[in-house]
Amino acid sequence: MSFSRPDIIRPPSEWRSYFLPLTRGCSNNSCTFCGYYGSKLQIRDADDSKSEIDALALFTRSGIRLPNVSKVVYAVAQGWDGNRVFLQDGDALVYPFSKLKEVLQYLNEKMPRVERIGTYATPQDILRRSSDELKELKQLKMGIFYTGLETGDDELLQKIGKGANSHDLAEAGKKVKEVGISFSVTIILGLGGVEGSKKHALETARILTEIDPDYVGALTLTLVPGTPLYEQWQRKEFHPLSPFQSLEELRLIVENSNFTDCFFSSMHASNYLSVRGKLPSDRERMLRELEAVLAARDPSLLRPEFLRGL
Repeated sequence: MSFSRPDIIRPPSEWRSYFLPLTRGCSNNSCTFCGYYGSKLQIRDADDSKSEIDALALFTRSGIRLPNVSKVVYAVAQGWDGNRVFLQDGDALVYPFSKLKEVLQYLNEKMPRVERIGTYATPQDILRRSSDELKELKQLKMGIFYTGLETGDDELLQKIGKGANSHDLAEAGKKVKEVGISFSVTIILGLGGVEGSKKHALETARILTEIDPDYVGALTLTLVPGTPLYEQWQRKEFHPLSPFQSLEELRLIVENSNFTDCFFSSMHASNYLSVRGKLPSDRERMLRELEAVLAARDPSLLRPEFLRGL
């Protein structure tokens, strides 16, 4: 079966990157809340990826467009800053290691201006790689991994089909940090529902403290049609948080997480309120912002539902 180019799903910070697909789908396709649930992983042929790099290099150098190259390549290239490349799709780190090295070496050879390469990486992907392999990737300009932690609550991790426990999450984070690759993690507010809210928040703060990542992005649960969690909600087996309850979770996490130097943000479009800052230095200001909105309980202070998105 020929490789089918995935839609662009990216971290907010990669908006000016070039998006180079190596895979489609996600190897861990069992997360009950995720749009990748049940997706079939496709691995792109390395030569196909290298041909795209050739076309990109030709276009950036001379503006020439080749007729047999996807229009997406040129559309993305026009908005590219020339400095960063993001490997698609849900967990490109699952790509066979020798082939991954081959593609990155080729990318560096053809596009020497590239400063940083990033990818989504599941905890399982990271743990599969030896420290020496991760160091090799760093030498090839792999500069950041984006990992969905979701929660530190082991019971909830099992319930959502994450395929990893909190010990795995911590080990993966430490492994990345030890080799000097930046580590950016996401957590999901509201994932435990009303009943599991406090435990989810406190256990998430615990695992964040243990990992001490460089970046944390808080997302708010969005129920995706077709996923098991959406179906549980329809059967009234899952009780979502109200917008203000999700902010109470966020406050608990900010209050109870201890970092060395972390940029913490809830700027993602799924959130009802955007707060951002360096932790620990901006903790008091961020908590004041949250407290003011929680005290007012004014819905007009929140992002309206029609503007929320994945």
